[in-house]
Amino acid sequence: PKSSPSRMKATVPRPPADSSSAPCERQRSRSNRRSSGWPQHDASYSIAPRAVGTRVSGPALTSLGIPGRPSRDGLFTIGLPLPSTEIAILDDAGKECKPGQEGRLVIRKPWPSMIRTIHGDKERFKKTYWSDYPGLYTAGDGARRDKDGNFWIIGRLDDVLNVSGHRLGTAEIESALVSHPAVAEAAVIGRPDDLKGQAVAAFVTLKGGFDESPELREELRGHVGKVIGAIAKPDDLHFAPGLPKTRSGKIMRRLLKELITTGTVSGNVTTLEDFSVIENLQRKIAGSKQ
Repeated sequence: PKSSPSRMKATVPRPPADSSSAPCERQRSRSNRRSSGWPQHDASYSIAPRAVGTRVSGPALTSLGIPGRPSRDGLFTIGLPLPSTEIAILDDAGKECKPGQEGRLVIRKPWPSMIRTIHGDKERFKKTYWSDYPGLYTAGDGARRDKDGNFWIIGRLDDVLNVSGHRLGTAEIESALVSHPAVAEAAVIGRPDDLKGQAVAAFVTLKGGFDESPELREELRGHVGKVIGAIAKPDDLHFAPGLPKTRSGKIMRRLLKELITTGTVSGNVTTLEDFSVIENLQRKIAGSKQ
């Protein structure tokens, strides 16, 4: 049978049930995986009773198909490039990153079934995928490579924050927050900061039985610092009874970014499930600035 991303995903064995990737054992909706406890820092999530796939699709999934070994915590890397496919991770200057250093995932050689254009808009195709580095395809993902050569996807470039020169994946910070026993959901965005370039702003929904308090806010900030590092501690942490979502359950982070930067929402909200969530967040953000 023909190969496909779904078949490739199914070749990866599922982590042991007693590993720290236990959240994978719980089947959750794909649209909510970032804020509901899915382990995001290695981009792994459960797609079948005996398989683990990745949240990366398109070229990154098609060209990175040889599973890597599980890490000590039972999680999996994306793996190694398929034969005849050349993958690299470059910094902003176009130099290849060293192992452990995060950068932009690029593809140096084409592969079977590679996208050739965008119908009716060739210029957009060139600008979107080929303008960052001459002659190289930019997948749009941030990544790093370990000492064994395995690739780890840290998130979409649009979701990677540059905090004081450090690249931080918003999904990684969200995963750290939801690993705290008090947190049910979390969403992280970046806001402009004169000193850091970007500051980390987090919105957190608590589980039942936990109350909002300055002490819990500092505890959550400290928890992120312990899991990731001090540089990732949220500068702003807002408690939110609910997060703005589409009717399909996807968190609308662009609305959160608008609220943080302008205090209001002016973008398209036709897919917003409950506008009262925005009104509540507006009052909370306004109150925190007083």
